[in-house]
Amino acid sequence: MSTGLAVTVLFAGFFLLMVLRVPIAFALGVACVPLVLLDPRLGPLVVFNESFKSFNSFILLAVPFFLLSAQLMNVGGITDRLLRLSRALVGHWPGGLAQVNVLLSVFFAGISGSATADAASQGRLFIEAQGYSPSFSVAVTAVSSLLSAVIPPSIMMVVWAGVMPVSVGGLFVAGVLPGLVLAASMMFVVHMCSVRRGYPTHAKATLGARLVALRAAIPAMLTPFIIIGGKVFGWFTATEASVIAVLYALALSCIVYREVGVRQLAAAFTETAEMTGAILLCVGTASVFGWLLAFYQVPQFLLQAATTWQLGPLGAGLFIAGVFLVVGCFLDAIPAIIIVGTLLEPMAMAAGLDPLHYALIGIVSLAFGLVTPPYGLCLLICCSIAKMRIADVMRDFLLFLLPCLIVLASIIALPELYLWPVRLFGPALLE
Repeated sequence: MSTGLAVTVLFAGFFLLMVLRVPIAFALGVACVPLVLLDPRLGPLVVFNESFKSFNSFILLAVPFFLLSAQLMNVGGITDRLLRLSRALVGHWPGGLAQVNVLLSVFFAGISGSATADAASQGRLFIEAQGYSPSFSVAVTAVSSLLSAVIPPSIMMVVWAGVMPVSVGGLFVAGVLPGLVLAASMMFVVHMCSVRRGYPTHAKATLGARLVALRAAIPAMLTPFIIIGGKVFGWFTATEASVIAVLYALALSCIVYREVGVRQLAAAFTETAEMTGAILLCVGTASVFGWLLAFYQVPQFLLQAATTWQLGPLGAGLFIAGVFLVVGCFLDAIPAIIIVGTLLEPMAMAAGLDPLHYALIGIVSLAFGLVTPPYGLCLLICCSIAKMRIADVMRDFLLFLLPCLIVLASIIALPELYLWPVRLFGPALLE
């Protein structure tokens, strides 16, 4: 079977199944079946073998543990303490509660690594807030949730490091600055909209109130420092750090704050199991899909095209970001990383992109896919909570999205501005 025919069969089958509303993980797997059965060089065992290889990854063990640590911190009252700190710090700024929304996403991102968990938990807190238009509340909650995909420990970064030759520690450090710049751009939009529309603010917290909120939140805020610091100083691997994050969350929730009982623990473990199963099923079927693309030499075809186009680092970065932005509108980030990320990697390396720079471009671009229609899972979650149509929030949504795209352009054009923390810590992060 020729490369063109194989690619046509794969993608035609996949998009047909998507139109029929088959879940993405199953659509990816079922789309592979015709090739596996029709090509005499392949067989049904390919699906099993390639799925097992994708699961048999030490790095991917971090996924369920990071998810569990986030669930434990949610049920253990840790999120509430971070909320009080955020309100004490920025609640008096124009658009106070919306500013709190963004800052809490920054704190939550350093704990959870899951944008959908951020959107679901914060949507219930902020979307029905008084004094803001519903579309504005949905927009700021949905867009700020993508920070969990960029600020470490990000599940997307763990998966990227699991399927491509790049250090998860390097990715964790490289994601800090882009995440903070994205957060700053969102807070700027909140400020401008709130001043123009006269949105309410909270009274300014006293210094004593801020110190009390900070003291209560410090134990939770130590989590990202434990995870990143342990990797930087060589105390443990990223996977071991995820286990330590769970133990730390258990200690805070059960011993320090004493807000978790047997029922809450059971709920946290159940929720984690469900989320892990969904993620790893996507990893398995997407790995088979990606392996078939590699088997039919699609990466080599793209590499030849890139050589013909003679793209430099800037041109390649813009092209890659454009591909990821489009793909992210229709495909979940994890299968997109496994399929599209591995396909475009030879092109990125041939164009002279640093592997960490390529990873940052891909992860930030795919993070936008979590909030862009028609897939836009985080936007769908927030609209569902608010009982609104996506079309009704697009005006306010675009106000936040455009500055974020400018940040993405700066990541492409000015890699050293964002990668200097990795260079600072040196080879220890690249192991």
